[in-house]
Amino acid sequence: MFRIIYSARSMAALARRLGLFDATMLVMGGIVGSGIFMNPYVVARQVRTPALILGAWVLGGLIALAGAFIYAELAALRPEVGGQYAYLRDAFHPAAAFVYGWGLLLVTQSGGMAAVAVTFARYVLELTGLGMSETAIAVTALAALTAINCLGVRAGATVQGALMVLKIGAVLGLVAAGWRLLPPASPGPHPVLDRPPSFGLVTAMGAALVPVLFAYGGWQTSSFVAAELRRPERDLPRGLLLGVSGVIVLYLSVNAVCVRALGPEGLAATTTPASTVMRLALGDRGARLIAAGIAISTLGFLSQGILTAPRVYYAMAEDGVFFRAVGFLHPRTLVPVVAIAIQGLVAAIIAVSGRYEQILNYVVSVDFIFFGATGASLFVFRRRQGPAASFRTPGHPATTIFFVAACFLVVLNTVYTYPANTVIGLTILLAAVPIFFMWRGRPA
Repeated sequence: MFRIIYSARSMAALARRLGLFDATMLVMGGIVGSGIFMNPYVVARQVRTPALILGAWVLGGLIALAGAFIYAELAALRPEVGGQYAYLRDAFHPAAAFVYGWGLLLVTQSGGMAAVAVTFARYVLELTGLGMSETAIAVTALAALTAINCLGVRAGATVQGALMVLKIGAVLGLVAAGWRLLPPASPGPHPVLDRPPSFGLVTAMGAALVPVLFAYGGWQTSSFVAAELRRPERDLPRGLLLGVSGVIVLYLSVNAVCVRALGPEGLAATTTPASTVMRLALGDRGARLIAAGIAISTLGFLSQGILTAPRVYYAMAEDGVFFRAVGFLHPRTLVPVVAIAIQGLVAAIIAVSGRYEQILNYVVSVDFIFFGATGASLFVFRRRQGPAASFRTPGHPATTIFFVAACFLVVLNTVYTYPANTVIGLTILLAAVPIFFMWRGRPA
């Protein structure tokens, strides 16, 4: 009884202070990190013509947009704190949601934030030459963003929105410099395919899609703050569609400039395509400008993660499957300060340990299992025939099947390519199942 009363009281106390602009910036901020400034070369090493390179990014964008449609309907149906956590809990079983939250805290979210914090630190040192270690700068950044988000959801969203605007400026600056100041690397017509139509071409395109889909991932985390949007049933679906569409435009623009300025061969030959383009266009000054842009982009990604992910741990505490203190809301700021502090602390510990890359290798592919399962949850909610949502997924069930199938093809490809890492990752997640039943069996 106490648990039910406690949950209802704290749920009501969450402050609805975010609007459509905040939702859109959260969607874009969860996607755009440092990867788009470096990842285009990975795709160019799998497929070697402009049409195939840009085609991979178009196809990845369409898959992301199909996912955004699904999450938009889910958000309109169930505008609850925790977002994806709540969808998995209500569609399948609370254990499935707990495993997702467990992996989010201990591996995917915290490990990703640790890796990005260290990337931020490297660019800060490159730009400033501060007499601090990478680890010290990474931990300082995490601590500062944690403190800002503890001041309230409005403070966290304001910082996140400002950083996202700066990120967009960095991307547009790269596109403008590359397009206006550099001639085409290889003018003239190019072949559409780099090999005859064959199974090898299909597998190469599949391999190219894996980093593309990872680059487009992250928009789902905006659903975590549904309970703090003023009109979640309206603003979260709109934010998802606007945000994902905006990122597709940005990503295609960056890749078009990289292909035009460097050519497919030159793009495949460099591991820092954005820096290479800016150095060709503006010399060392251009390289420093894009380094500053990447640093801002990584800081914005960290800000978005610290703002959104703690709402999942808060929802777990509300459900009675995590420490009760994690569900505490500060009486003045009305945010889950304990959950926010835990997220910052775990990310900092992983950053200090230096094991974040190994951790991400174990479970990063498993994230797509939850993507696919969440997409499949729409079939469950529709079958229950509740009230129709204010937003309906266009083309359902075909678009939903398309998204779910794409997610599980990524998982299968990763299992085939990295079987040992996948087994370890699944073992880490499955270890959460007995812990869930232990938590649920505790007295209220």
